[in-house]
Amino acid sequence: QVQLVESGGGLVQPGGSLKLSCVVSGSINYIHIWGWYRQAPEKQRELVADIVSSGSIKYDDSVKGRFTVSGDNAKNTADLQMDSLKPEDTAVYYCYARVRPMYSSIFYDFWGQGTPVTVSS
Repeated sequence: QVQLVESGGGLVQPGGSLKLSCVVSGSINYIHIWGWYRQAPEKQRELVADIVSSGSIKYDDSVKGRFTVSGDNAKNTADLQMDSLKPEDTAVYYCYARVRPMYSSIFYDFWGQGTPVTVSS
């Protein structure tokens, strides 16, 4: 059973920083994509950033220059460093991974349970 668990959310003042972490547990053969999404109240879930195993990284325009995504397939972990946080960054942040489980030739998409981030003074 593959599971993703996020940590690191919380309350921070505008201009502050937070680091979110995501750990994949279970029998995993390969992680192809790591991603971070967020969902603000009454809004659709949106991509914040993702990183492909080839090294390609994509950021939403709203977080470029402020957020940094990284992934470590050897440790089955991914991080999202968030700097210069703004109130509009307030949302529940979800970790996502496209994973090929052990003994499988198929990739599956997995999601974490979400961690809330609140940016407020």
